[in-house]
Amino acid sequence: MLLATPAPLVPNRLGAAIPEPANPPRQVLSEVDLAVRWGMSPKTLQRWRMEGRGPHYLKLGKRVNYPLNAVIAFENFVQHVSTSQRAPA
Repeated sequence: MLLATPAPLVPNRLGAAIPEPANPPRQVLSEVDLAVRWGMSPKTLQRWRMEGRGPHYLKLGKRVNYPLNAVIAFENFVQHVSTSQRAPA
């Protein structure tokens, strides 16, 4: 029988120990996750990378990941107020 190990305790600023979260929130999106988020084909993201367009990405081996903060920054950058004017930064 396997027993669950308790989460390690981390001291907070007041010195009290609090449990460390088991899995920290995911800070990157895969190519497929981003394609689903934006409602486009992963092939479009692949083409954008070849053309130097789109958000910054991480490539580790064959795996391509997009940092969430880069995705949000890109979404803010391409935001428009009207068809002729970008939203102010």
